[in-house]
Amino acid sequence: MLTNNEHKTFQDIPLSVLDLAPIVQGSNAKQAFQDSVRLAQHVEKLGFNRYWLAEHHNMQGIGSSATSVLIGHIAGHTNHMRIGSGGVMLPNHATLVIAEQFGTLESLYPGRIDLGLGRAPGSDQATAYALRRTLHAGPEEFPMQVNELQDYFSNDPVSQVKAVPGQGLDIPIWLLGSSDFSARLAAEKGLPFSFASHFAPQYTVPAIQLYRRNFQPSTIMDKPYAMVGINVIAADTDEEADYLANSHRIQFLNLRRGKESKLQPSVENMDTIWSPMEKAAVEESLDPRTTIVGSKETIKKGIEAFRKETDADEMIITSQIYDMKARLRSYEIIGEIMD
Repeated sequence: MLTNNEHKTFQDIPLSVLDLAPIVQGSNAKQAFQDSVRLAQHVEKLGFNRYWLAEHHNMQGIGSSATSVLIGHIAGHTNHMRIGSGGVMLPNHATLVIAEQFGTLESLYPGRIDLGLGRAPGSDQATAYALRRTLHAGPEEFPMQVNELQDYFSNDPVSQVKAVPGQGLDIPIWLLGSSDFSARLAAEKGLPFSFASHFAPQYTVPAIQLYRRNFQPSTIMDKPYAMVGINVIAADTDEEADYLANSHRIQFLNLRRGKESKLQPSVENMDTIWSPMEKAAVEESLDPRTTIVGSKETIKKGIEAFRKETDADEMIITSQIYDMKARLRSYEIIGEIMD
């Protein structure tokens, strides 16, 4: 199902950044946060639309667990780019607390805050229990929590409990997903939708089509708005980019092995690390349609092909690159393509 975007190129739509605040081998969270500030300032100058941070827990290589705190830190070091969550895992939290946190962020940085919501725990079951103290309330209660959150932000909330700050503030709520559940809910509620195609590529097109087909206009939006996530690792040559991408491949390999680690430096030859079966599994997860690795021309072709396939209104890019200079250069190359 195509929209008015069908004749556009990716250069006609906004590009954004998803940051996992990677903690690299030999470093720590403090340095990761300094790197996130540096990256945010860099991509703001390059013209990227928004900068989102993702909630994960109990992961040595991801520093964005206190997502709201980090959003405030990044917003305070940038000027105009939208800053938000990609996303907050709502089942982990009391809805009122999220309303108050994002009400505070919006009050500090008016017109710049996005609230992207996910329903997965962003962790294992033991960590989910540590966060919630119970597993009785789970992802299946997500629609009710979204309703509660919208009520807290409304001008005339039904609840006797008021979110202060939060009540009456215009904070865009996005629903995020890697299956059709949030696609259906976003369509039903008339909300923008972002699909995690950077790690669930095979479900992307069906989910986006389902969202567009079932979209119900709301007071928030009169037509659907879909964003897709992609991994991009760009360098001055295809060979250099492929070498840099090995850090990302090692990260996925370690996840498959159930091995916790910080983001590892690249290696020359992955065949010295993985078995043929592991290689096939990692390559299936890092589908070349949504994990685009190469020089400027290769990246340009890959991004445009996936934009045409999905008819996306916006694309959000994540780049798990060990070397910070190379990470900055990767986004610089994307910026050159945008221009």
